[in-house]
Amino acid sequence: MKIAILVEGATEMAFREKLREFLQSRLQKMPKLRFIPQDGGIPKEGKLKRIVENLLNNDGYNAVIALTDVYTGKPDFKDANDAKEKMMTWVDNNPNFYPHTALHDFEAWLLPYWPTIQKLAKHNRSVPSGLPETVNHQKPPSYWIKKIFRTGKCRKDYDKVSDGKAILKNNDLMIAIKDCPELKSFVKRSDDCD
Repeated sequence: MKIAILVEGATEMAFREKLREFLQSRLQKMPKLRFIPQDGGIPKEGKLKRIVENLLNNDGYNAVIALTDVYTGKPDFKDANDAKEKMMTWVDNNPNFYPHTALHDFEAWLLPYWPTIQKLAKHNRSVPSGLPETVNHQKPPSYWIKKIFRTGKCRKDYDKVSDGKAILKNNDLMIAIKDCPELKSFVKRSDDCD
């Protein structure tokens, strides 16, 4: 089983190893996962369709998963369902294409590890209220993580890749899966999209 996973960029690449580690501990046969960064955003409309068809028809992938943030900095999507419906429409409802979202951005999946974030940032700022995936468009999860790093004693800005990896490194992915329904759906799809 070969699965291509289209991701927006470097932030999601920090997640790659943690997902592989998690799946390997639970599956008897591990699918081949290839994360393919899209340099800032999942393509839209015809471009997404061409990429998906090329991966399935020419590159021999059994499935393509696309992972987009709902919060893209533009009014692309109203919510997670809107994002998934639009992506599915853009690829003509291809049965081997599976759209997924991070609500509102990838960093929502890091919020369950707030004690680790506090330790890295060297600050005791409280975790944003509510479930991680409900942190809203006006101040998405990445905003909160950037803010604690800026105001903490670590004296550096949040780096999406290196700090993302550091946050995930010694934490159990199941903690975030339990708190984040969209992450749970994405991980399940990575496991059984054949």
